[in-house]
Amino acid sequence: MRVVILAGGLGSRLQEETTLKPKPMVEIGGWPILWHIMNIYAAHGFNDFIIACGYKGDCIKEYFANFRYHHSDFSIDLKTGGISVLHDRTPDWKINLIDTGLTTQTGGRLKRLQPWLKDEAFMMTYGDGVGNINIKELVAFHKQHDKLATITAVRPPARFGGLVLEGAAVTEFTEKPQIGEGWINGGFMVLEPKVLDYIDADVLLERGPLERLAAERQLVAYRHGGFWQPMDTVREKQILENLWASGQAPWKIW
Repeated sequence: MRVVILAGGLGSRLQEETTLKPKPMVEIGGWPILWHIMNIYAAHGFNDFIIACGYKGDCIKEYFANFRYHHSDFSIDLKTGGISVLHDRTPDWKINLIDTGLTTQTGGRLKRLQPWLKDEAFMMTYGDGVGNINIKELVAFHKQHDKLATITAVRPPARFGGLVLEGAAVTEFTEKPQIGEGWINGGFMVLEPKVLDYIDADVLLERGPLERLAAERQLVAYRHGGFWQPMDTVREKQILENLWASGQAPWKIW
């Protein structure tokens, strides 16, 4: 089953980082968040990727084109130009990097990938969010319900912490529990090929197409109560950086 990752957005709310690179190439712990997302899938045995490029897509293409040499030891004969890899640490991934346009909407990007999608179910997510999603369980859930589309429902991370008060005195700062929030679409979808028939223009996937699928009762939600975190702002990037640096990043399941 192939994995589509939408990686073409402008990342306008993270301009401190995205002026020179696309948001999926913004690094967490020295690795692009796109690499983190791909590892989540690969840890469950899914390593055939289609990356929908757009804004500064050349950065993504160049990164993976040179990945083997950047992350392996090698020797080079300058006279002949011959290169021999000494210790190959390259993951066993197949990656298709497809330009889907600079300002294309999410639905339009997915539609433009149709020639590269086999006539079978595939997975799709966004290039800016991580979680400890059980991908195999998600796929099994999709097959069990026999619908055209499955999304992963997550609890949005709480924006504000809480205070414990005794009279006027602040006695403790607490994290607002994530479970208190409502469910939202966290990406990590499983889609049947017929979903592409619901996209008839350059539209947001989350509006017309998914809304129509819901109205026809062809959309189900896999509830993920564990960790999930997007990276839309500098603050959220720092949250992920801190978790990675702690050695206890919840999404690191590989």
